[in-house]
Amino acid sequence: PGSLGEVLDNLEADHDYLTAGNVFTPDLISTWIDYKRSHEVDPIRLRPHPHEFELYYDC
Repeated sequence: PGSLGEVLDNLEADHDYLTAGNVFTPDLISTWIDYKRSHEVDPIRLRPHPHEFELYYDC
């Protein structure tokens, strides 16, 4: 995976190994994925990278 978003997509698609033996519940995994997306992936995705800012907005 090239990004945290890709990791979360893959984890969402295949997390049976984490629920085997009742180590984690599906609800816990889903909640954790939602939290990571809303608090880490989306804030970065919705803002320009410092290099983009320098390229397009720096005068």
